Amino acid sequence: MLSKAQISLITSLQHKKFRTQHQLFVVEGIKSVMEFVGSSYKIQKIWATADAAAKLGKIPQNIKLEEVTVAEFGKISSLKNPQGALATVEMPAEDDLDPAILANKHSLILDDVQDPGNLGTIIRTAEWFGIEHLICSQGTVDAYNPKVVQATMGSLSRIKIHYLDIESFLEENQLPTFGALLDGDSIYETDFGKQGLIIMGNEGNGIRKNLIPKIQKKVTIPRVGAAESLNVAVATTIFCSELTRQKLR
Repeated sequence: MLSKAQISLITSLQHKKFRTQHQLFVVEGIKSVMEFVGSSYKIQKIWATADAAAKLGKIPQNIKLEEVTVAEFGKISSLKNPQGALATVEMPAEDDLDPAILANKHSLILDDVQDPGNLGTIIRTAEWFGIEHLICSQGTVDAYNPKVVQATMGSLSRIKIHYLDIESFLEENQLPTFGALLDGDSIYETDFGKQGLIIMGNEGNGIRKNLIPKIQKKVTIPRVGAAESLNVAVATTIFCSELTRQKLR
């Protein structure tokens, strides 16, 4: 049976303040929970209804699984249509990003991306295209926000997320830098080489002005129609697709 204290803890993790305080976040859904079970993340505990528990598959003995009723599960789920499985997961320790691990590959930098759905989609897209590292400004939405976690469909368990002062990071960076800007050269005429950083900006304001001087190559997705701009998650997907096309040609 779920105690009031457990319900209070789990529901509090909807808020960044309490995720930071407890160093925990919530993963919901059978597939997503199992993705984290098979990852390097440490699962604190899993709560599941009888039906969901039967679908979870084999859970390692060191992970606690508590069966709850459908009514109890409804008190801790944040989803409109709960799947009956929820895990509390320990947030990974924040360590300094060694620039050397970014050599000979492309990585994404997100400058104040604020919509949880966009970040979740970008994380999922990054995994699809083999991007290993996602570097986020301090103003970017928390990757452990439940809406972000849900949107990643488990990809968060395999992508390395780094939050840091990206202005300082870019000042010390030695890799080529590419920025998604409206006044850049066509993405289809840009040689991205074998390594570099791809900078994507905020949904409404784009890349901050103070970062633009640190961009070596401005790149744009050619516009044919009359739309004012592209959704940042869609634009990131197009950039990742072009990077992959160039690698495979």
